[in-house]
Amino acid sequence: MIGSVEHLAVPLLGSTLTTAFAFAPIALMPGGGGEFVGAIAISVIMAITASFVLSLTVLPTIAAMFVSRHSEGTNHEKRPNAWVRFVRDGISWPWLSRKYEWFLRTCLRHPFIGVVSGVALPVVGFAVAGTLKEQFFPPTDRNQFHIEVDLPITAAIGETRKTAEQIDKFVRDAGAARVDWFYASSAPAFYYNVVGDHRGQPNYAQAIVTLEEGVQPKPILKQLQATLSANFVKPRILVRQLEQGPPFEAPVEIRVFGPDLQELRRLGDEVRQRLSNHPDVVAVRSDLSEVLPQLSFQVDEAIASSVGTTPAEIADQLATTLEGSRGGNVLQDNEELPVVVRVGANDRGSLARIEGLDLIVGGGNKNTSPRMIPLSALATVDLTIESASIPRLDRQRMSEVSVYLRSGVLPSTVQAFIEDSLASKPLELQSGYSIGYGGEASERDDSVGNLLSTVSLLMVMMVATLVLSFGSFRMAAIIGFVGMLSTGLAMLSLAIGSYQFGFISIIGTMGLLGVAINDSIVILAGIRSNPRACAGDIDATTQEVMHASRHVLSTTITTIAGFAPLVVSGGEFWPPLAVAISGGVAGATFLAIIFVPSLHQWIIAGRESKPSVFLQLKQWIKNLLWHYKPLVSTNQV
Repeated sequence: MIGSVEHLAVPLLGSTLTTAFAFAPIALMPGGGGEFVGAIAISVIMAITASFVLSLTVLPTIAAMFVSRHSEGTNHEKRPNAWVRFVRDGISWPWLSRKYEWFLRTCLRHPFIGVVSGVALPVVGFAVAGTLKEQFFPPTDRNQFHIEVDLPITAAIGETRKTAEQIDKFVRDAGAARVDWFYASSAPAFYYNVVGDHRGQPNYAQAIVTLEEGVQPKPILKQLQATLSANFVKPRILVRQLEQGPPFEAPVEIRVFGPDLQELRRLGDEVRQRLSNHPDVVAVRSDLSEVLPQLSFQVDEAIASSVGTTPAEIADQLATTLEGSRGGNVLQDNEELPVVVRVGANDRGSLARIEGLDLIVGGGNKNTSPRMIPLSALATVDLTIESASIPRLDRQRMSEVSVYLRSGVLPSTVQAFIEDSLASKPLELQSGYSIGYGGEASERDDSVGNLLSTVSLLMVMMVATLVLSFGSFRMAAIIGFVGMLSTGLAMLSLAIGSYQFGFISIIGTMGLLGVAINDSIVILAGIRSNPRACAGDIDATTQEVMHASRHVLSTTITTIAGFAPLVVSGGEFWPPLAVAISGGVAGATFLAIIFVPSLHQWIIAGRESKPSVFLQLKQWIKNLLWHYKPLVSTNQV
């Protein structure tokens, strides 16, 4: 028993460390993505560390108890009962063992067969990886969704409320159990990645819609979006499902950077026109296309000076008259409210009445007395437009075109259409202008960059662990090759299960790199511990692999069984991770019991059966010097 523990201690330590290093980039990932999935990696690292300690302490003790009981039974020359045989030997299928042993011996006699058999499925997985649909952050399975209503920027809150009441009827008819509306402001932070930034906008409203328990929102979303788009033309209505991952305003965003606002507005409108007729696009919004009406006052300075006033004084009077001035306070309950005095809404909302406002001029010295002069006699009033906002990113002006999609449409599909359109018919960009992308694509690049920020260092540590465990770079190369092939097996598993490739799939694939090589480490350690198998003896290698295959298969079955609940009832978030790891581990088991011994037999055993070229050259020089040693001694005499 002690010998078995000593024999497996180093392989188990190496497999534990490599698994921990594989999950470490996920645990160390900065930013929102790290907060999102970091706890998963930390839990796995702590679990495998505890498992390693238990496997070297508690499990051998329990196993010794069963072994001693079995020994007592053999001393009395009694045949163990079925339960004892099951505990001792497990499940055994002699016919399957014989077929596996025959195939293993065939692969060891002809290693090329085993190597090709192991590489075939991973190569297929790498080939189909390009066909996987991309959905970087999957939607949530909650029975809630939210609706955003945007009216023209000049709309008042009364018009917004009236529109929301009309929309509410369609939403309740679609099966909503509860609808909560919020006017001129975003809803409270009811979900972790729904960020509200519309406070104080009277033309905006947001609704939180709750369905009956257990009702999936996806079918309702598609029907409701189509119904609202057909019945409401003026407002922009977005029916949006709750999604996982970092927050973003729109799933697809095209950003045009440059200095001139007019040119940015033109480029943004051109991009918007290309996307307006796309069948999967619900709405397209360009920030610079949204304008506000502004009053422009052109003061005639000569006339103003002749009547004893200045443009600054005129501006101050207009601000006081139209915007108001504080005239006192009113105490309501325990709150003190300011009292603002200004002209009525009818006078402020009419251009003709604004032009007819009387201004007080003169009175600046003792010789002149104040008098009233209409504004139209001093200035010309024009109605102009101005951009509602000027968005910037990294202190650069930009025109951001936000693209909103139908429910269930993958952003990568529309992103690819945009990139192809801009590649076939590029925008006419002047010097100093450039194009970038935001939305899910930007969050994907940031998350992947954060995830890979520590991979290089941890990969070096993983390789160092394998080299120190086996004392050979060639052994570490074999295990590393198995880890690389396991990623192809993960891609193949996702393709067979018709799952999208996204952030959670990448997390599963990175974790698989550490889990998939554990079986190969056990197999290779068993071969290297047997001098005959290490030298290439087929019988000894077969015996070692057959002995370890039961343990390898049992760990594979338990791993797949542990992920099975996530595949069956994990919604849309967990299945890609579970399928990537389960499929990769299942395929890596075949690599461990067929590919690894075949590759070892082909490369390692063949080289170790005879001296290397360097050793042969060294021995030849040594023999040559030994042959001429008497001649050298005679000449010296």
